[in-house]
Amino acid sequence: MIAKRNFLIAALALMLAGCANSSGPVDEAGNPLEPLTIVTASGEHAFMVEIADDDAERERGLMFRPPLADDRGMLFQFPDVAERGFWMKDTPSSLDILYIDAAGRIVSIARHTTPYSQAIIPSNGGAKGVLELRAGRSEEIGAQPGDSVRHPFFGG
Repeated sequence: MIAKRNFLIAALALMLAGCANSSGPVDEAGNPLEPLTIVTASGEHAFMVEIADDDAERERGLMFRPPLADDRGMLFQFPDVAERGFWMKDTPSSLDILYIDAAGRIVSIARHTTPYSQAIIPSNGGAKGVLELRAGRSEEIGAQPGDSVRHPFFGG
């Protein structure tokens, strides 16, 4: 009887721990996702993004990962505004890379980047955030420099 009670207590503890960790949406691999909207001349376009907000996450990025779905992305968050440069080392699928200023305005877009390339792709202006989307997605939604990105990181 005691063993059964201990088993039930352990099972309940595991269930509660699982509920505590599932505070929001996650992707297929269990990575937390947050909503982000890109506002272009064609309208508002909703995405669910994984956040890379520390050095290890920013360094790893989307390396060794399968292609992104149309409504997914990764938002790299930096503590300051600076010229940024990304590369595609160990990234198997082409991406669109959007460099974003502190106010949430797109500074520049590198479209259809080359998988596995170690060439640096510059932001060509100060960026506080960088958004990676599936290659071609920024063109499909009509994203251009000057368009807005809405996410709490950019104050909105």
